[in-house]
Amino acid sequence: MNTGSNEPGVASATDGEKAEQPLGSRAPAFVQARKTLHLSWQVGVFIVGLAVVAAGIVMLPLPGPGWLVIFGGMAIWATEFVWAQLVLRWTKRKVTEAAQRALDPKVRRRNIILTTIGLVIVAVLVAVYVWKFGLEMPWKIKE
Repeated sequence: MNTGSNEPGVASATDGEKAEQPLGSRAPAFVQARKTLHLSWQVGVFIVGLAVVAAGIVMLPLPGPGWLVIFGGMAIWATEFVWAQLVLRWTKRKVTEAAQRALDPKVRRRNIILTTIGLVIVAVLVAVYVWKFGLEMPWKIKE
């Protein structure tokens, strides 16, 4: 059963699939009806989205949820700009694919084995350090 539309930019959905929203501006109708007001609206959305994305970029090296804030800024842009909507759709698709791959039993087993090996290596390195230098901090070692 096809419940979608044949319009460009509108995804069609089959049974069990969630239909994607059509691409384009989500500004209120009275804003879209006036060209100057709509352009002002787009500039405002762009500036707010830019501020949020910039804050997320600043948070990448600093404490804070950098990537989450960047994607929040992209979501703000996606309310008005088709390119941002396409980027968000692509990102959601890739995140969903990665989550499905991570749930694969073979991948989970491999990740558990690699994590265990990494932890054993770190434990051995810490044990060698403590055996050789004791509980002395590295910057206080005089050798």
